[in-house]
Amino acid sequence: MRYAWGMTPYALVIGESLIDVVEEGGGRATEHPGGSAANVAVALARLGRPVRFATSFADDPHGRLLAEHLAASGVELAADPHVVRRTSTATATINSGGAASYAFDVDWRLGEVRMDPTPVVVHVSSFGAVLEPGATSVRAAVAALRGRAVVSYDINLRAAVTGAGPEVRDRVLELVSAADLVKASDDDLAELFGTSDVEPVARELLERGPAAVVVTRGGEGATCFLPGGRSVRADVVPVRVADTIGAGDTFSAAMIDALWDSLATPSLGETNDLAGSGGTTRPIRWAQRAAAPGVWQQVLEYAARVAAVTVSRPGADPPHRRDLDT
Repeated sequence: MRYAWGMTPYALVIGESLIDVVEEGGGRATEHPGGSAANVAVALARLGRPVRFATSFADDPHGRLLAEHLAASGVELAADPHVVRRTSTATATINSGGAASYAFDVDWRLGEVRMDPTPVVVHVSSFGAVLEPGATSVRAAVAALRGRAVVSYDINLRAAVTGAGPEVRDRVLELVSAADLVKASDDDLAELFGTSDVEPVARELLERGPAAVVVTRGGEGATCFLPGGRSVRADVVPVRVADTIGAGDTFSAAMIDALWDSLATPSLGETNDLAGSGGTTRPIRWAQRAAAPGVWQQVLEYAARVAAVTVSRPGADPPHRRDLDT
């Protein structure tokens, strides 16, 4: 699947790709294409949204596996990925409940990102947003698009790669301040801010400027924190868990998908320079349209439903739109 980028509203996803090496019982191991940003790009594309993806992987067997995986889901590349010497890997160990823990081997940087025409949304996530040298390029892209595209940021902290000290926390907060939508797990917030009481932390993040902060809590569902002290929550969808790899990334993609119409349609009096005509592009006031708690209830419930499909499958294997119909 290929898109005429000059005419079609699209999402730009920026961040890491890697191979998940999943260690199973009996010493067996399987390899799955993954990486937080790659999973979001694939999930959005499978849901039928045009996606361009800026990432990096080597011209090696793992890199070719990633390239085939992205192309098969209709994801276009927005940067030359061959700027690293080896493709990154994450070795995942699955516990009895299906939850994954990771050991990483990472080489992360980013080539020049193509951002013309302007996307309707740019999504950044995980260690790609805070690990140098690639993080500098990620922040530059967000700065260039801020105020022109909606910025979505999933903290998805990987402390085993980046650490969780003051420097990492400052980089996270810088991106939070630039974002319109922020997602984090309760584990992310506990690791970064040293507390299991997530609501005060989420409210503090909200005060930095995002229109919404969504906190996922594993099997306890998700909560969206909104200005004015409001919040809404949704439960997880019961499912037999294969593993949790890619579940949070699918959740992020599904939220963007649920909000797509308000992302891709300019508000009255605004112009959206999707065709690259040189007109003035103003921020799309999706937050004003989606401000009602009832809207976010629908967004969270839909995202939980889509993520449940990924949880039911081994590895990061998000559903296609047709899978949701069945």
